[in-house]
Amino acid sequence: MTTETVPAIAVGGLEGLANFLDDLMGGIALISFALSLGALIWNRLILKALLPPGPGSERLYRHSLRWLYLGAFALAASHAVALAAKAWVLKETLGTLPWSAYTATVQFKAGLIRMLLALGLGWIGHGLLARPEDPLRWRLAWGLMTAIVVCGAWLTHGVGRFEMRELLMATTILHQICGALWFGGVVQLIVFWRVAHTDPVLRPYWPQALRHFSTLGALAVAGLLLTGIPLAWHFIDNLTALIGTGYGSLLLTKIALMLGALGLAWFNYRAGKRWEQSGDHPALYRTIPHLIEAESFLLVSALFVAATLSSQPPAVDIPHLTASPGEVWHMFSPKWPQLTSPTHEELLIGEVQRATIVGKEAPVAAAEWSNFNHNVSGLILTAMALVALGGYLFRWRWADYWPAGFIVLGIFLFFRSDAQAWPLGPLGFWESTFGDGEIFQHRLATLLAFVLGGLEIRARTNPAARRLRYLFPVLCAVGGILLLTHAHGGFELKTEYLIQSTHTVMGLLAIFMAAGRWLELKLQPPASTWAGMVAMGSMTLIGLLLMFYDEPLY
Repeated sequence: MTTETVPAIAVGGLEGLANFLDDLMGGIALISFALSLGALIWNRLILKALLPPGPGSERLYRHSLRWLYLGAFALAASHAVALAAKAWVLKETLGTLPWSAYTATVQFKAGLIRMLLALGLGWIGHGLLARPEDPLRWRLAWGLMTAIVVCGAWLTHGVGRFEMRELLMATTILHQICGALWFGGVVQLIVFWRVAHTDPVLRPYWPQALRHFSTLGALAVAGLLLTGIPLAWHFIDNLTALIGTGYGSLLLTKIALMLGALGLAWFNYRAGKRWEQSGDHPALYRTIPHLIEAESFLLVSALFVAATLSSQPPAVDIPHLTASPGEVWHMFSPKWPQLTSPTHEELLIGEVQRATIVGKEAPVAAAEWSNFNHNVSGLILTAMALVALGGYLFRWRWADYWPAGFIVLGIFLFFRSDAQAWPLGPLGFWESTFGDGEIFQHRLATLLAFVLGGLEIRARTNPAARRLRYLFPVLCAVGGILLLTHAHGGFELKTEYLIQSTHTVMGLLAIFMAAGRWLELKLQPPASTWAGMVAMGSMTLIGLLLMFYDEPLY
């Protein structure tokens, strides 16, 4: 690799890292907004009507109200980091920060104003803990939340459109409000359960809280459909674009996550209806709280996907870069895995070809290196999943050690994932890790594999460390979100999308794996066994996708 190509890769990497931070902060912003809005709605409109005065109710109010100011402060922090990341990449790319031009953009102004409004809401919300009945503070909280909602309209895709701009902005904001009501309500239900299940005074109100949420959730889902369909119709105008662009595939992923969450919500609704009919239903206390927790995994991921959508060009704007169904199918169709790899020297030549803009050649060696990495990783994951499934079916005691495969995978990825960086390439470890978004995400994935393997082996084989079991689904969810926000730098968007399409599906499966493992730990047999098999089935599919991976050469 020549010295001239290293700066080019570094600049592209900085852009990728900034895009990754932007997507990450966008997801945190949506989550934080939902936490604040959910706390506001539940405190003023639901808990007040549901609970009688008393010490137990006051304790629940405080726990619920905390999410108002925590969400607001997190919203402010996410906008601050996003603004700083954009300024950073501008400075590194141009050599100087065009401050006046940057601060004149709509994104900067809206982000800064929203950050300041969120700080104000956090300050007001924190003050409500000491004076929860202060009407002036509540009016200020409602006013600040309204301003935050309105300001968010200038951070949507609609603001950049020439046609129906105001309508698209308003529809997107209504869509975000409905999503926030759903996820915010789920978080408030979890808070309610964690306080009420240890309080004999509040425990009888749990079924009623579920019924209230069912009504709120149904309205939120209806609103998501009424606003989401016209938005999808405007930004994606045909079926090919739905499956052949990054925007379309992320939208399908968001729909899949929401359908999964809706399926879990349906069980909650049915349990509430049976309670109304019979006056008692054991699942309300034994099963439903854990289904709600699993639902939160799916909704958090859906919000991150929604944020990632905002960084993608709408499918309607790139018809000439849309992949055909055949090209997409090639990425997922069964193939014999590639078990031979080019040499490191051949790979470096391929990386130079990949970094070239004019007269670019197909980086055959780089693609074969990538195929080998993905295919071998797939073999490792598939073997792990099959051993784990065998443990469920045949009660193999030694199958508890299947997570050791994650450590093997981590070692493999450490040496193979980024050949242009240390320990194989010329780029130093810290320089490449924090100077390239793609490498940064690969290093996170490698670290995650080591942590997953070590913690899960200890949790499965050491009864004294059983609390560690819950870290596995959480880390799986983190890994899935990293895959859903994963970005590859490049100038050919079709190639970039075809690569991302496999990561998107694997990220979706990782989220289902996390939810399944969580339910396996929380539920009783036989439901727990089925949930565990769903988790390992998801991991098997991830392994197969990696085994069939074949990087496009366009």
